[in-house]
Amino acid sequence: MWRMSIRFDAADAHWRVAPMPGFSPDQKDWLTRGGSLTAHLATLGVVTIRVTREMVARAWDDECAALCVTSRAPVWVREVVLSIDGTPFVAAHSIAPLAASVGVWQSMRRLRNRPLAELLYSDGSVARSALVSRRLNARHPLYRLASREIEAAVPHGLVARRSVFERHGAPLMVTECMLPALWAHLASRTRTHDARESGYDAPGRVYPREHGRPLDHTTSRAHSAYGAHSTQPLERAPRKASR
Repeated sequence: MWRMSIRFDAADAHWRVAPMPGFSPDQKDWLTRGGSLTAHLATLGVVTIRVTREMVARAWDDECAALCVTSRAPVWVREVVLSIDGTPFVAAHSIAPLAASVGVWQSMRRLRNRPLAELLYSDGSVARSALVSRRLNARHPLYRLASREIEAAVPHGLVARRSVFERHGAPLMVTECMLPALWAHLASRTRTHDARESGYDAPGRVYPREHGRPLDHTTSRAHSAYGAHSTQPLERAPRKASR
């Protein structure tokens, strides 16, 4: 089968392929699920998307190397909140070089309240880097953005993941910060609902990790059981939308 390589890497000293040992099973699960996060959230309830910011800005300090841009280079930023049944579950931050946002990735400027997944998982020319994750503290800009969507006491650390998508040589990086309401929702459903009756994914059900082919399109490079960062090329997935 034809394989597609990718030259962009979302990992660094803080963003790592292997989830931190202290993360809960639910956190390790959701941080490493490949495919569309929007589609995964849709298994929990009705997903709505609210755009909180779209503008020209500069990349954050920990984004420049992943996108191969300088700290002064202009970028296009799109930030949204994904809610389930009206409750914010994820704060997402997407970024592309400014030239790419009016070229290869120009469609991201016209999405409005539609998910970015419409672009990423319906185009066979899109490749994806490995998913990487970390714990964010109050010094990170995404922590400050995400904390605005938390009604209860804001925890000292928030869990996030990111990956870089490449199309015709142009990168687009998506960073997704999971909010406490997601973990509370998963824990509540596990405690109070029978998996068959509720439609919830039963504990023990195995989802393909980011090295699998979940939702039939756009997966990350292969890794073995959260092992070291792999250099294996991407496998091109069938041209089929995930939603």
